[in-house]
Amino acid sequence: MGKKEKKDQRYRQEKESDPVVEASSQYGKPLTYEKNPGPIKNRSCTDIICCLLFVIFIVGLVVVAYFAFKYGDPRLLVYPVNSNNEICGYGKQTGKPNLLFFDLIACGRMGAGVFVKGCPTPQICVAACPTENDLITPGINTKSDLKYCKDDVDLTTTSKDVATLLSDEDCARYWFKSKPLINRCVPSFLIDVLEEGKNLATEISSSNASAKDAQGNTYDSTVMEAGLNVYGVFLKAKEYGEKIIEDVVTAWWMILIGLLLAMVFAFLWIIIMRWIAGFMVWFTIFAFIGLFGFSAAYTLYQYYELKDSNQEFHIQFSVIQMTMSKPKLFLAFGIISGVILIILLLILLILCSRIRIAISLIKEGSKAVGTMMFTLICPIFPFFLQIIVVGFWLTVAVFLASTGRNQSFEFNNSSEYKDANGSYDYDKIKRATGQFIGEACDNNDSLSGSEFCAFLKNQEENFVLYSQIFNLFMMFWLVNFVIALGQMTLAGAFASYYWAFEKPKDIPAFPILSSLWRCFRYHLGSLAFGSLIIAIVQMIRVALEYVDAKLKGKENPVAKFFVKCLKCCFWCLEKFLKFLNKNAYILIAAHGKNFCTSAKNAFMLIMRNIVRVVVIDKVTDFLLFVSKLVVVAFAAATSYFFFDGRIEFLASFTPSLNFYVVPIVIVTLGSYVIASCFFSVYEMAVDTLFLCFLEDLERNDGSPEKPYYMSKDLRKILGKKNVISPSEKKEF
Repeated sequence: MGKKEKKDQRYRQEKESDPVVEASSQYGKPLTYEKNPGPIKNRSCTDIICCLLFVIFIVGLVVVAYFAFKYGDPRLLVYPVNSNNEICGYGKQTGKPNLLFFDLIACGRMGAGVFVKGCPTPQICVAACPTENDLITPGINTKSDLKYCKDDVDLTTTSKDVATLLSDEDCARYWFKSKPLINRCVPSFLIDVLEEGKNLATEISSSNASAKDAQGNTYDSTVMEAGLNVYGVFLKAKEYGEKIIEDVVTAWWMILIGLLLAMVFAFLWIIIMRWIAGFMVWFTIFAFIGLFGFSAAYTLYQYYELKDSNQEFHIQFSVIQMTMSKPKLFLAFGIISGVILIILLLILLILCSRIRIAISLIKEGSKAVGTMMFTLICPIFPFFLQIIVVGFWLTVAVFLASTGRNQSFEFNNSSEYKDANGSYDYDKIKRATGQFIGEACDNNDSLSGSEFCAFLKNQEENFVLYSQIFNLFMMFWLVNFVIALGQMTLAGAFASYYWAFEKPKDIPAFPILSSLWRCFRYHLGSLAFGSLIIAIVQMIRVALEYVDAKLKGKENPVAKFFVKCLKCCFWCLEKFLKFLNKNAYILIAAHGKNFCTSAKNAFMLIMRNIVRVVVIDKVTDFLLFVSKLVVVAFAAATSYFFFDGRIEFLASFTPSLNFYVVPIVIVTLGSYVIASCFFSVYEMAVDTLFLCFLEDLERNDGSPEKPYYMSKDLRKILGKKNVISPSEKKEF
């Protein structure tokens, strides 16, 4: 047998004896050799049917948006509505933009929700808020003193006296001198309390304000203070909001500089990771071993010292009191610490080589990111696309919500609202009156017309509801589609890095653009397929949240239990599907197969290497978590020392703010978002290189015909090597 045949036989024996790539009927057979394993160029479109379905749903969203923008008016959500469901300042209430509550104190007891939902007390639209305090008393005041009554009350013709008008709540019993706030009449002394910092009870007393409830009972100052206090809280929140906006406007350029520093630091940290990743992992492992080792030794030593004593340890928490034996307590802690120590030692002994592989892959990921710098700016575009998608969803949702907020107006059967066939032309009604489909029939005395319009109104309300559901579903689908597009684009770029035999010589000139082109040209259907599955699961979770909210306060523990279980199950399902989808996108980017085939291959490949997958995933998660903490802590600390004026040579640039914590919070949250974007690239690099590494192990054996593509460090850890002459390959 020749020398070459002996080498080939040895490689085959090593391949067959490798427990990692041993054939398994349960999880499929190991992958076979491919001459060009990297991102293939000759590929075809995948999942075309799902791509067409995605386009159809996009068209449906455009139709819904058209309906919303045509018939909706978000201003209707801002303006208040009187007791007759008429919007102040519109229609019959034109010229009356402000809302006056008949019993403002009773409304205040409802909390801040009164500014959004109104309250049960009658409320009318007025041209201007009251300019004085007044209290109507039957027998003393006459009808001429009733200044604020419902629109359908004619004081000159009504036979009711003052007492009856007040008891029937046709007119207001009292009113305060007020100012408009969000088009609601709010007592002026409340605003004075806010602006001048006065006491509410004192202001009520000094303003000679008095009021009566719907039964004619006089409110005392304590009741008035309690009922009106909610408005003071709202005004205080409004003041804080204005000051926060003022601080942001003042320090906006400093906030941008802080975010830019966080971005630079995150980039430098990724570069540094190739040298400190191993130190961080091993230091943490040995620190935990040392900690639990010391804990076990110390607690067991204390047990042996105190085991013959009767000392007790007393615990008191609120009404709970416990007494425990000190020796037994130390013994329990010693046993727990010892068990954890043994588990850590076993993990270290059994998974040592796999931890080394994880560290090496993390270092390789840092090299890949450093080689392809443009991958770091890649997440910016999906991030802005997600903002656009969410913003579009919110805009359409607001417009749709405003279509259901109708106002009534007098309608007659004149021909001006009918077409040539005598049917109601609701587009003409909309253009002429600003009203929406169906609302023209609210006061129609014609039986057939009223029934027809009621039917249209009901159909419109159903359409709005279904449109909101469809709009929410499309938001989930589009957001997940954008995320999938970013993941597959990065996966294609990093796959081209791994499968480059000589790095960086064999890496394509524009790996990001090439990968993005392949996504748009061939795999939009696969992206739509994977994101559709996630969107469906998320919609189910929303439905379960709705059911759970409806069950609150209900005495049905069985239903609550099943809903909680379903919520937990679908949460786990969503996490698993996101993990599987990401790995499927990696294989699609590399080999160009459809979604189902790639998902199956990824799942089988992972299951054949499940221990390595778990170790890599957890080690990577740990490093990314620590890295995010470092970046966020750096940004938070820097912004704190700057805005607090503790950096002396920059003290002249420190602005004068109402709340210096505002820019600090913004910089901290912004740095977290930036760190998440940067390290999502790093995570995608590690995941892609890891999946390619597993394929490399199964497809190749290091022989001249099937050389490994992995780095020299990885081959050294695994005890593998490529037998290729220096003239054929440079070691990297």
